[in-house]
Amino acid sequence: MPFVRIDAHGTDADRLDALGRAVHDALVETLGIPHDDRFQVLTAHDGARGALRYDDYLGVHRDEGIVFVAITLRAGRTTGRKQALYRRIAELAEAYAGTEPRNVFVTLTENGSADWSLGHGIAQYVGSGTC
Repeated sequence: MPFVRIDAHGTDADRLDALGRAVHDALVETLGIPHDDRFQVLTAHDGARGALRYDDYLGVHRDEGIVFVAITLRAGRTTGRKQALYRRIAELAEAYAGTEPRNVFVTLTENGSADWSLGHGIAQYVGSGTC
């Protein structure tokens, strides 16, 4: 049950949708997330009401096409699976939204089963084996 937040600089609804699909498809393909397990917040920043800041850290030249992808999910994936996820998000962001892979910045935050309530004020994952 990943929770995804995508922040993009100067974009429209179509690009935001394409980025959301790219991240979701990558999660399904690389981590085996169920297809109907989609919880996303997609936000465009226009520079006046919201801005994104970035530099060329680690020699990666970023520009106004920057996309920040923050994924919160339950712990347990290997480093190799995470690396595959990052690669696939960058590939699909380019294919679906025309975003250059150098502009795709991804972070993962892991937590435990008791850290989720999917509705009704219940911690549904406590005591279950669900992803």
